[in-house]
Amino acid sequence: MVLKQVILLRRDLGMSLGKLISQSCHAAVGAYSQASAKSIAAWEKKGAKKIALFVPDGKELNSIYSIVKTMNLPSYMVQDAGHTELAPGTRTALGIGPATTAEIDKITGDLSLV
Repeated sequence: MVLKQVILLRRDLGMSLGKLISQSCHAAVGAYSQASAKSIAAWEKKGAKKIALFVPDGKELNSIYSIVKTMNLPSYMVQDAGHTELAPGTRTALGIGPATTAEIDKITGDLSLV
């Protein structure tokens, strides 16, 4: 069983590189905290694969989040605090997994790499 984690970032917000990185970190850690100890151990044993992908906008991010929740995958939606570039509460990123590559690819397989 191959596991990975995917971080989805909104392309439409025009976030700076630093902002993209920090939002990615929030999403990765948040989703990690929702995963089972068994999944985490298996994922880390194989190198803790992570992929960063763009979504076009908030509508797509929210749509994917709904699917992820229905599939009961570990996930975390990042809502910005509003201290720097964005308005408070702006949804910027979504962390998914670790989960099986097959499950995640069903949802994110058509998205482009960051």
